[in-house]
Amino acid sequence: MRVSLRDVEIRRGEWTLSAAGVFGEGRHLVTGPVGSGKSTLALLLAGIIAPERGTVVREGSGPLFLSLPFPEHHTTGATVGEEIASWGVAEAPVLAASDLAGMSLESLFRLSRGELKRFHLACVLARRWELLLLDEPYTALDCSGRDALSARLSAPPAATTVIFTHARESLPRVDRLWEIREGRLVDLGPVADAIPLWSSPPAYIRIALEQGAAPANISVEDVREALCRTDG
Repeated sequence: MRVSLRDVEIRRGEWTLSAAGVFGEGRHLVTGPVGSGKSTLALLLAGIIAPERGTVVREGSGPLFLSLPFPEHHTTGATVGEEIASWGVAEAPVLAASDLAGMSLESLFRLSRGELKRFHLACVLARRWELLLLDEPYTALDCSGRDALSARLSAPPAATTVIFTHARESLPRVDRLWEIREGRLVDLGPVADAIPLWSSPPAYIRIALEQGAAPANISVEDVREALCRTDG
């Protein structure tokens, strides 16, 4: 699925967000500080809200999904097993991916926020999507959970995946970078040419660039490889 934003503008009182560009096949990362408009943009791409000005054009068909920051907004089952069944996916792989093996009968209300988030994302990533929108997918995950999610998102089950986050610790490999700056969505372009244009990259990328290392992508592994190559 391909989504085109044509001179889009959204207003909320004195706050505005303007956006233009095309989210085509591949993995996209949209960054920006809290309150910059990432969630609003996700709702716009999903078709849940409409812009005050401009148009949003979706080309192609097939299933799309928007994952919200708080996993309890998505749950419909009372137990882990019932929730998996509601997604129409195999139970065993989801339980393994969410570290809940043997807990099919466990009440969802007994899971911690982090466990529920990990479980929700395992359900989401077990399905095939044409357009997958992940709004702050790292929320409530610990460091190991974030690293595991980044590894999975480097090969997501969707033709077009858009990740909206202000997370700085660990990021997946992506194909294109976007950044919201002062109320405007900026298309930085394909990785790796876009990395030096990133105004607020994670610290591990900024340090690599300061040392003259140009990573091929934005994951920690890519930065480590670039630093080793430079040192050698």
